[in-house]
Amino acid sequence: MVWCSGWKLASAVSNAGGLGLLGSGSMHPDTLSEHIRKCRQATSFPFGVNVPLMYPEIEKILNIIVSEGIPVVFTSAGSPAKWTSYLKDKGIIVVHVIANTKFALKCNEVGVDAIVAEGFEAGGHNGREETTTLTLVPHVRSVTDLPLIAAGGIGSGRAMLAAFALGAEGVQVGSRFAATIESSANIEFKKKIISAKEGDTMLTLKKLAPVRLLRNKFFDQISNAQATGAGISELIELLGKGRAKLGMFEGNLDEGELEIGQISAMIQEIEPASEVLRKMVSEFMEIKRSLCGIEEW
Repeated sequence: MVWCSGWKLASAVSNAGGLGLLGSGSMHPDTLSEHIRKCRQATSFPFGVNVPLMYPEIEKILNIIVSEGIPVVFTSAGSPAKWTSYLKDKGIIVVHVIANTKFALKCNEVGVDAIVAEGFEAGGHNGREETTTLTLVPHVRSVTDLPLIAAGGIGSGRAMLAAFALGAEGVQVGSRFAATIESSANIEFKKKIISAKEGDTMLTLKKLAPVRLLRNKFFDQISNAQATGAGISELIELLGKGRAKLGMFEGNLDEGELEIGQISAMIQEIEPASEVLRKMVSEFMEIKRSLCGIEEW
Protein backbone atom coordinates (compact mmCIF):
# COMPACT_ATOMS: atom_id res chain seq x y z
CA MET A 1 0.00 0.00 0.00
CA VAL A 2 2.89 2.38 -0.64
CA TRP A 3 1.65 5.76 -1.91
CA CYS A 4 -1.93 4.75 -1.05
CA SER A 5 -2.28 4.42 2.70
CA GLY A 6 -1.69 7.74 4.42
CA TRP A 7 -3.45 9.19 7.45
CA LYS A 8 -6.74 9.84 5.64
CA LEU A 9 -7.19 6.19 4.64
CA ALA A 10 -5.84 4.69 7.86
CA SER A 11 -8.10 6.84 10.04
CA ALA A 12 -11.14 6.20 7.82
CA VAL A 13 -10.65 2.42 8.10
CA SER A 14 -10.21 2.59 11.87
CA ASN A 15 -13.24 4.85 12.26
CA ALA A 16 -15.31 2.35 10.27
CA GLY A 17 -14.37 -0.59 12.50
CA GLY A 18 -11.24 -1.99 10.88
CA LEU A 19 -7.60 -1.57 11.82
CA GLY A 20 -6.15 1.13 9.61
CA LEU A 21 -2.47 0.89 8.69
CA LEU A 22 -0.11 3.63 7.60
CA GLY A 23 2.13 2.46 4.76
CA SER A 24 5.54 3.69 5.88
CA GLY A 25 7.35 2.17 2.91
CA SER A 26 6.79 5.33 0.88
CA MET A 27 7.43 7.78 3.73
CA HIS A 28 10.54 9.53 4.98
CA PRO A 29 10.79 9.46 8.79
CA ASP A 30 9.52 13.03 9.22
CA THR A 31 6.64 12.26 6.85
CA LEU A 32 5.66 9.25 8.95
CA SER A 33 5.68 11.42 12.09
CA GLU A 34 3.34 13.88 10.39
CA HIS A 35 0.95 11.14 9.26
CA ILE A 36 0.87 9.57 12.73
CA ARG A 37 -0.04 12.92 14.29
CA LYS A 38 -2.75 13.63 11.72
CA CYS A 39 -4.13 10.11 11.99
CA ARG A 40 -4.35 10.43 15.76
CA GLN A 41 -6.27 13.69 15.35
CA ALA A 42 -8.67 12.04 12.88
CA THR A 43 -9.52 8.92 14.90
CA SER A 44 -9.83 7.89 18.53
CA PHE A 45 -9.50 4.23 17.54
CA PRO A 46 -6.30 2.19 17.28
CA PHE A 47 -4.28 2.19 14.07
CA GLY A 48 -0.97 0.64 13.12
CA VAL A 49 1.98 1.02 10.78
CA ASN A 50 3.27 -1.34 8.09
CA VAL A 51 7.07 -1.39 8.01
CA PRO A 52 9.04 -2.99 5.16
CA LEU A 53 12.10 -4.32 6.96
CA MET A 54 14.38 -3.54 3.99
CA TYR A 55 13.62 0.17 4.39
CA PRO A 56 16.95 2.10 4.32
CA GLU A 57 16.12 4.19 7.42
CA ILE A 58 14.52 1.37 9.39
CA GLU A 59 15.95 2.40 12.77
CA LYS A 60 14.59 5.94 12.48
CA ILE A 61 11.18 4.60 11.45
CA LEU A 62 11.01 2.17 14.37
CA ASN A 63 12.19 4.81 16.86
CA ILE A 64 9.35 7.08 15.72
CA ILE A 65 6.84 4.24 16.08
CA VAL A 66 8.04 3.54 19.61
CA SER A 67 8.14 7.19 20.66
CA GLU A 68 4.66 7.82 19.26
CA GLY A 69 3.19 4.85 21.13
CA ILE A 70 1.89 2.97 18.07
CA PRO A 71 0.18 -0.18 19.46
CA VAL A 72 0.66 -2.56 16.51
CA VAL A 73 3.21 -2.93 13.73
CA PHE A 74 2.91 -5.07 10.61
CA THR A 75 6.40 -5.97 9.39
CA SER A 76 7.06 -7.19 5.86
CA ALA A 77 9.73 -7.64 3.18
CA GLY A 78 12.37 -9.31 5.32
CA SER A 79 13.07 -11.65 8.20
CA PRO A 80 11.14 -11.04 11.43
CA ALA A 81 14.12 -12.21 13.49
CA LYS A 82 15.93 -8.88 13.85
CA TRP A 83 13.24 -6.50 15.10
CA THR A 84 10.41 -8.56 16.63
CA SER A 85 11.89 -8.84 20.13
CA TYR A 86 12.82 -5.14 20.11
CA LEU A 87 9.27 -4.10 19.29
CA LYS A 88 7.67 -6.57 21.68
CA ASP A 89 9.93 -5.38 24.50
CA LYS A 90 8.37 -1.94 23.90
CA GLY A 91 4.88 -3.40 24.34
CA ILE A 92 4.05 -3.34 20.63
CA ILE A 93 2.02 -6.09 18.96
CA VAL A 94 3.99 -7.49 16.02
CA VAL A 95 2.35 -9.01 12.96
CA HIS A 96 4.58 -10.32 10.16
CA VAL A 97 3.65 -10.78 6.50
CA ILE A 98 4.84 -14.01 4.85
CA ALA A 99 4.32 -15.87 1.57
CA ASN A 100 5.54 -19.36 2.50
CA THR A 101 5.66 -21.82 5.39
CA LYS A 102 9.42 -21.34 5.84
CA PHE A 103 8.86 -17.85 7.17
CA ALA A 104 5.74 -18.95 9.05
CA LEU A 105 7.97 -21.30 11.03
CA LYS A 106 10.46 -18.47 11.54
CA CYS A 107 7.61 -16.38 12.94
CA ASN A 108 6.90 -19.17 15.43
CA GLU A 109 10.54 -19.16 16.51
CA VAL A 110 10.92 -15.42 17.04
CA GLY A 111 7.59 -14.93 18.81
CA VAL A 112 5.53 -12.69 16.55
CA ASP A 113 1.96 -12.16 17.75
CA ALA A 114 0.21 -12.96 14.46
CA ILE A 115 0.95 -13.82 10.84
CA VAL A 116 -0.37 -12.44 7.56
CA ALA A 117 -0.31 -15.14 4.87
CA GLU A 118 -0.30 -13.20 1.59
CA GLY A 119 -1.05 -15.14 -1.56
CA PHE A 120 0.04 -14.77 -5.19
CA GLU A 121 -3.04 -12.71 -6.09
CA ALA A 122 -1.84 -9.72 -4.06
CA GLY A 123 -0.62 -6.50 -5.61
CA GLY A 124 2.88 -5.13 -5.22
CA HIS A 125 5.77 -7.26 -4.03
CA ASN A 126 4.95 -10.91 -3.84
CA GLY A 127 6.31 -14.33 -2.94
CA ARG A 128 8.68 -16.09 -5.32
CA GLU A 129 6.76 -19.34 -4.81
CA GLU A 130 3.65 -17.89 -6.48
CA THR A 131 1.42 -19.74 -4.03
CA THR A 132 -2.22 -18.68 -4.18
CA THR A 133 -4.14 -17.62 -1.11
CA LEU A 134 -6.38 -20.68 -1.43
CA THR A 135 -3.34 -22.92 -1.03
CA LEU A 136 -1.17 -20.77 1.23
CA VAL A 137 -3.58 -20.09 4.08
CA PRO A 138 -4.37 -23.74 4.98
CA HIS A 139 -0.71 -24.65 4.47
CA VAL A 140 0.41 -21.98 6.93
CA ARG A 141 -2.42 -22.94 9.28
CA SER A 142 -1.01 -26.47 9.39
CA VAL A 143 2.37 -25.30 10.73
CA THR A 144 1.37 -22.63 13.25
CA ASP A 145 -1.17 -21.97 15.99
CA LEU A 146 -0.56 -18.22 15.84
CA PRO A 147 -3.49 -15.97 14.90
CA LEU A 148 -3.62 -16.02 11.11
CA ILE A 149 -4.67 -13.20 8.79
CA ALA A 150 -5.29 -13.98 5.12
CA ALA A 151 -4.31 -11.56 2.35
CA GLY A 152 -4.20 -11.56 -1.43
CA GLY A 153 -7.31 -11.40 -3.60
CA ILE A 154 -9.63 -10.43 -0.75
CA GLY A 155 -11.96 -7.55 -1.53
CA SER A 156 -15.43 -8.81 -0.64
CA GLY A 157 -17.36 -10.37 2.21
CA ARG A 158 -17.58 -13.60 0.27
CA ALA A 159 -13.78 -13.78 -0.01
CA MET A 160 -13.45 -12.89 3.67
CA LEU A 161 -15.71 -15.80 4.65
CA ALA A 162 -13.72 -18.14 2.39
CA ALA A 163 -10.53 -17.08 4.16
CA PHE A 164 -12.10 -17.94 7.50
CA ALA A 165 -13.06 -21.36 6.15
CA LEU A 166 -9.42 -21.90 5.13
CA GLY A 167 -8.25 -21.33 8.69
CA ALA A 168 -7.75 -17.59 9.04
CA GLU A 169 -9.11 -15.47 11.88
CA GLY A 170 -8.95 -12.22 9.98
CA VAL A 171 -8.19 -10.65 6.60
CA GLN A 172 -5.91 -7.91 5.34
CA VAL A 173 -7.30 -5.89 2.43
CA GLY A 174 -5.08 -3.72 0.25
CA SER A 175 -6.10 -3.29 -3.37
CA ARG A 176 -9.75 -2.60 -2.61
CA PHE A 177 -8.78 0.33 -0.39
CA ALA A 178 -6.28 1.69 -2.94
CA ALA A 179 -9.27 2.80 -5.01
CA THR A 180 -11.15 4.53 -2.21
CA ILE A 181 -11.79 8.25 -1.87
CA GLU A 182 -9.42 8.49 1.11
CA SER A 183 -6.55 6.69 -0.61
CA SER A 184 -3.61 9.00 -1.27
CA ALA A 185 -3.11 7.42 -4.70
CA ASN A 186 -3.44 9.67 -7.74
CA ILE A 187 -6.97 9.86 -9.16
CA GLU A 188 -5.69 8.69 -12.56
CA PHE A 189 -4.31 5.53 -10.94
CA LYS A 190 -7.63 4.98 -9.19
CA LYS A 191 -9.46 5.29 -12.51
CA LYS A 192 -7.01 2.80 -14.01
CA ILE A 193 -7.80 0.34 -11.20
CA ILE A 194 -11.56 0.43 -11.71
CA SER A 195 -11.15 0.00 -15.48
CA ALA A 196 -8.91 -3.08 -15.08
CA LYS A 197 -10.08 -6.38 -16.53
CA GLU A 198 -9.11 -10.00 -15.92
CA GLY A 199 -5.49 -10.59 -16.83
CA ASP A 200 -4.51 -6.92 -16.70
CA THR A 201 -2.13 -7.54 -13.78
CA MET A 202 0.89 -9.80 -13.98
CA LEU A 203 3.84 -10.75 -11.79
CA THR A 204 7.15 -9.46 -13.16
CA LEU A 205 10.77 -8.64 -12.20
CA LYS A 206 11.24 -12.12 -10.72
CA LYS A 207 15.03 -11.81 -11.05
CA LEU A 208 14.93 -8.84 -8.65
CA ALA A 209 11.91 -8.86 -6.35
CA PRO A 210 8.65 -10.23 -7.81
CA VAL A 211 6.00 -7.53 -8.09
CA ARG A 212 2.44 -7.60 -9.45
CA LEU A 213 1.71 -4.65 -11.73
CA LEU A 214 -0.95 -3.43 -14.10
CA ARG A 215 0.18 -3.74 -17.70
CA ASN A 216 1.40 -0.46 -19.21
CA LYS A 217 4.30 0.87 -21.29
CA PHE A 218 6.79 0.35 -18.45
CA PHE A 219 5.55 -3.20 -17.87
CA ASP A 220 6.06 -3.94 -21.58
CA GLN A 221 9.61 -2.55 -21.43
CA ILE A 222 10.43 -4.87 -18.54
CA SER A 223 8.80 -7.84 -20.29
CA ASN A 224 10.72 -7.21 -23.51
CA ALA A 225 14.00 -6.88 -21.61
CA GLN A 226 13.41 -10.12 -19.75
CA ALA A 227 12.42 -11.93 -22.94
CA THR A 228 15.73 -10.95 -24.55
CA GLY A 229 17.75 -12.21 -21.59
CA ALA A 230 18.38 -9.01 -19.63
CA GLY A 231 20.50 -9.54 -16.54
CA ILE A 232 19.96 -8.19 -13.05
CA SER A 233 22.09 -5.08 -13.57
CA GLU A 234 20.24 -4.20 -16.77
CA LEU A 235 16.87 -4.64 -15.08
CA ILE A 236 17.96 -2.49 -12.15
CA GLU A 237 19.00 0.26 -14.57
CA LEU A 238 15.71 0.00 -16.45
CA LEU A 239 13.74 0.09 -13.20
CA GLY A 240 15.56 3.16 -11.95
CA LYS A 241 14.20 4.92 -8.86
CA GLY A 242 10.82 6.26 -7.93
CA ARG A 243 8.79 4.20 -10.41
CA ALA A 244 6.02 3.43 -7.90
CA LYS A 245 5.73 7.07 -6.87
CA LEU A 246 5.71 8.13 -10.52
CA GLY A 247 2.80 5.86 -11.37
CA MET A 248 0.70 5.55 -8.24
CA PHE A 249 1.19 8.95 -6.62
CA GLU A 250 1.98 11.24 -9.54
CA GLY A 251 -0.34 9.54 -12.02
CA ASN A 252 2.06 8.75 -14.87
CA LEU A 253 0.23 5.70 -16.18
CA ASP A 254 2.76 4.97 -18.94
CA GLU A 255 6.15 5.18 -17.24
CA GLY A 256 5.31 4.36 -13.63
CA GLU A 257 4.85 1.16 -11.65
CA LEU A 258 1.16 0.51 -11.07
CA GLU A 259 1.07 -1.92 -8.15
CA ILE A 260 -2.33 -3.55 -7.64
CA GLY A 261 -3.74 -7.03 -7.12
CA GLN A 262 -5.85 -9.34 -9.27
CA ILE A 263 -8.92 -8.23 -7.34
CA SER A 264 -8.73 -4.94 -9.29
CA ALA A 265 -10.78 -6.59 -12.04
CA MET A 266 -13.73 -6.71 -9.60
CA ILE A 267 -13.46 -3.11 -8.38
CA GLN A 268 -16.07 -1.05 -10.20
CA GLU A 269 -16.16 2.31 -8.43
CA ILE A 270 -14.25 4.69 -6.18
CA GLU A 271 -16.05 4.68 -2.84
CA PRO A 272 -15.45 5.87 0.73
CA ALA A 273 -13.48 3.39 2.82
CA SER A 274 -16.37 3.16 5.28
CA GLU A 275 -18.68 1.98 2.49
CA VAL A 276 -16.19 -0.67 1.41
CA LEU A 277 -16.09 -2.02 4.96
CA ARG A 278 -19.85 -1.85 5.37
CA LYS A 279 -20.43 -3.82 2.18
CA MET A 280 -17.81 -6.41 3.08
CA VAL A 281 -19.23 -7.09 6.52
CA SER A 282 -22.81 -7.11 5.23
CA GLU A 283 -21.97 -9.62 2.50
CA PHE A 284 -19.92 -11.70 4.93
CA MET A 285 -22.89 -12.02 7.28
CA GLU A 286 -25.36 -12.67 4.45
CA ILE A 287 -23.29 -15.47 2.90
CA LYS A 288 -22.54 -16.94 6.31
CA ARG A 289 -26.26 -17.11 7.13
CA SER A 290 -27.06 -18.71 3.78
CA LEU A 291 -24.39 -21.38 4.27
CA CYS A 292 -25.48 -22.09 7.83
CA GLY A 293 -29.01 -22.56 6.54
CA ILE A 294 -28.02 -25.41 4.26
CA GLU A 295 -28.94 -28.64 6.02
CA GLU A 296 -28.00 -31.04 3.28
CA TRP A 297 -25.54 -30.85 0.42
